[in-house]
Amino acid sequence: MSNRRTNVLMVEDEPLITELITEVLSENGFAVHAVADGETALRYLDDGPEVDVLFTDINLEGRMDGSTLAKQVRDRRPDLPIVYCSGRYSPSALAPMMSRSIFLKKPYNPADLCTLLTRLTSTEH
Repeated sequence: MSNRRTNVLMVEDEPLITELITEVLSENGFAVHAVADGETALRYLDDGPEVDVLFTDINLEGRMDGSTLAKQVRDRRPDLPIVYCSGRYSPSALAPMMSRSIFLKKPYNPADLCTLLTRLTSTEH
């Protein structure tokens, strides 16, 4: 079994949330690359290092919301797990949700997020 850290691409436009979640995920062994908008996330996915899971807020500033971002990411990486989060939307607003995706209602417990990310990216079932 490899000791490679799970790489999380986090898309969140609230700096305080970004800081808190990055810290918690890092403390729990995840490598986090945080960006504030969908366009930057797509560029990172296309040009950056390996990404194991996308964690995106639905309500993002800019031209692309998290749901649209997830669809574009899935076009590029069909098997990439996706975790959506929102304090305003419900999973039914995203219907139909893509396979290998989970919705997390804000506010969420950061420990629950760590558990979800581990489960989604586990290669051993």
